[in-house]
Amino acid sequence: MSPARMSKIEAAVRIVLDFNEAFNNHDVDGMMTWMSEDCIFENTHPAPDGTLYTGKEAVTRFWREFFRESPNAHIEIEEIFGFGNRCILRWKYTWGSGHVRGVDVFKLKEGLISEKLSYVKG
Repeated sequence: MSPARMSKIEAAVRIVLDFNEAFNNHDVDGMMTWMSEDCIFENTHPAPDGTLYTGKEAVTRFWREFFRESPNAHIEIEEIFGFGNRCILRWKYTWGSGHVRGVDVFKLKEGLISEKLSYVKG
């Protein structure tokens, strides 16, 4: 289906899937094409609240450093769905010999990801 014929929810899910594909390719520039200038990213670390990164520049810096430190990072999608301007992604994150499972809550605004809030089990 062409993007012009997708519902807003389908388009939001597609954007998050494209963002995740760029993540799995360690393509920070590709990831950031899907994030708004005023985006926020709430990391899972350190527990219990994680670190909040605000603005495209800060989020980009985080991802560049993240992939330098985690060259085997990979997200396997277990489930994805959208509702309104939100998209929920349930995932399994692997980094080589280990893994964790969690959820990302995305908020989209004008066709871009404006929030990515990450939560991890355990």
